Amino acid sequence: MADDRERAEILVTGVHKRINDAFQVFDHDLNKTVDVREIGAIVRSLGCFPTEAELLDIIDEVEEPNGFICFERFLPTMSKILMENKFRPIPEDTLLKAFEVLDQQKKGHLEPNELTEYMRQGDEPFTQLEMEEMLSSAVEPDSNLIYYKDFVNMMVLDGER
Repeated sequence: MADDRERAEILVTGVHKRINDAFQVFDHDLNKTVDVREIGAIVRSLGCFPTEAELLDIIDEVEEPNGFICFERFLPTMSKILMENKFRPIPEDTLLKAFEVLDQQKKGHLEPNELTEYMRQGDEPFTQLEMEEMLSSAVEPDSNLIYYKDFVNMMVLDGER
């Protein structure tokens, strides 16, 4: 029984660390708050892909009256989402295939403007902020290209491979 409890504690600790790390990336003032507009990027960076309506439900649950999200309110909500495997992440091979479809010349990379154009299409296009956040982590600074195999590896949660 103690082993199960230890494993559960280790799992919860790992989930909390991942949530904290993702939150800190967007906590520009280092005050344990983020702008409500950044929650979509944080949730997606944790490998969850809710619809826009589902994302609004999450925001309704954790948003403070001032338009910010406090880490203390976000942590339990996001922990529950991750522990219950809600908004299941897209499998690595599916993400890779999607990028390969976009890479019609099979170069192994996309240019930022190509990806931006695709991100503006579809039923739920990315917001400008979401595009900027994604590109900031996807674009290789030296070449100004998106090597999507590397990007997919970075996006996929270790536990989901």
